[in-house]
Amino acid sequence: MRTFVSNASSVLVALFVAPPVLAQEAHDAVNEANNPLTPKITINLQDYYIPSFIDTPGEPESNQFLLRGLIPSDMFGLPQLLRFTLPIATSPDVPSGYVTGLGDLTLMDLFILPKRGDVTLGGGPLLVVPTATDESLGSGKWQIGAAGVVVAPQSWGLLGALATYQASFAGVDDREDVSLLIFQPILNINLSDGWYLRSSATWNFNLESGNSYIPVGAGVGKVFQLDKGVTMNAFVEPQYTVWHDGPGAPRWQIFAGVNFQFPVRR
Repeated sequence: MRTFVSNASSVLVALFVAPPVLAQEAHDAVNEANNPLTPKITINLQDYYIPSFIDTPGEPESNQFLLRGLIPSDMFGLPQLLRFTLPIATSPDVPSGYVTGLGDLTLMDLFILPKRGDVTLGGGPLLVVPTATDESLGSGKWQIGAAGVVVAPQSWGLLGALATYQASFAGVDDREDVSLLIFQPILNINLSDGWYLRSSATWNFNLESGNSYIPVGAGVGKVFQLDKGVTMNAFVEPQYTVWHDGPGAPRWQIFAGVNFQFPVRR
C-alpha cells in the first residue's frame, strides 16, 4: 500500500535523523509525549496497515490512515481535552477490488479529574458522525457513547488504559446497528536518549455481531525535542491477534505514526 510505505518511511527518517532530547530530560519527555492526557495541542499522523485477515477469502489487504487531534480547553471552568479522529481508509470492496475514502469521524470530550497521587483520570462523552464516503468505510450510523482514560506514570515508563463504548441511535435503516466496546492497554518502557519500548494494541468487542478480537503489540519509538518547545514522537509497532471470535479480524497489522505536541500559549 502506497500510504503505508510513505508513512513508514517518514517514521524511519524521524527515528534516526532528528536530534534526541537531552539525557536528563528524556524520561519525563517520553512519558509526557506518550500520555494521552497531556494538556497540549497535539496532532497525530498514524497508520494501520493490515496485510492479512482471519477467515477472509481472497487474502485482501487494508490500510487506515488516522488524522487525530487533541485540543486542551477550560470551557465552563472545567479542564478538558477535545479529541477528534478522522480515518482515511483503503478497504476491500467486493467485487470491484478496493475503495479509498473518508471513514466515520469520532469526537471525544474528556474531562480531567483531580489527580490521585501520580494517577490521572479522564472521562466524558463520545460521538461518531457517519462521514464515510463509501458504505464499506463506515457504519452508516450516528453513534453515542462514553470514553474513560487512566494514566499512571512510573519510574521506568508509563502504564495506562483507554476504554470506550458506543452504540448507534440513528442512521441508514438497512445498516447493522452498532454496539462496540473498545479497550486499549498502554505499556511503555523507557530506555535512554528518548528511546522507548511500547505496546498499545486496541482490543475490539462487537457486542452486536459477536465478532471480536484481541491483538498484542510490541514496538519501539523515540521522542525528539524540536524548536520552540515542540515535541515529536515517532514509533512503529507490529501487532498480532492472539484471540478472535468470528471472521474478519486482522491476523496481524503494523501500527506506525508520528505525533506532535505543541505548547499551549496562555
